[in-house]
Amino acid sequence: MLITCPYCGPRDIIEFTYQGDGNRERPQPASQDLDAWNAYVYDRLNPAGDHNEIWQHSGGCRAHLRVVRNTLTHEISSVAFTRGDHKAAVRHKAEGKI
Repeated sequence: MLITCPYCGPRDIIEFTYQGDGNRERPQPASQDLDAWNAYVYDRLNPAGDHNEIWQHSGGCRAHLRVVRNTLTHEISSVAFTRGDHKAAVRHKAEGKI
């Protein structure tokens, strides 16, 4: 499976690390709602079809990417940086880390 990094271009999946579900929202750090924290840590969706995921290009620019992947066919329909992670990619390239 190939993921097209917006900075590095098409790369094999072995260069990437799965970081988790892209649809989940973390509870506020000060929250003492144990049910909310339990759901955040342990409950996982197992969707059939398109799903938002977070991946890190750990073997390349190290940017975090938001990937929309079909869980049945593994077809990737979109890849984008998460929250300005393109700046980290540019910095790593300038430092010769990729």
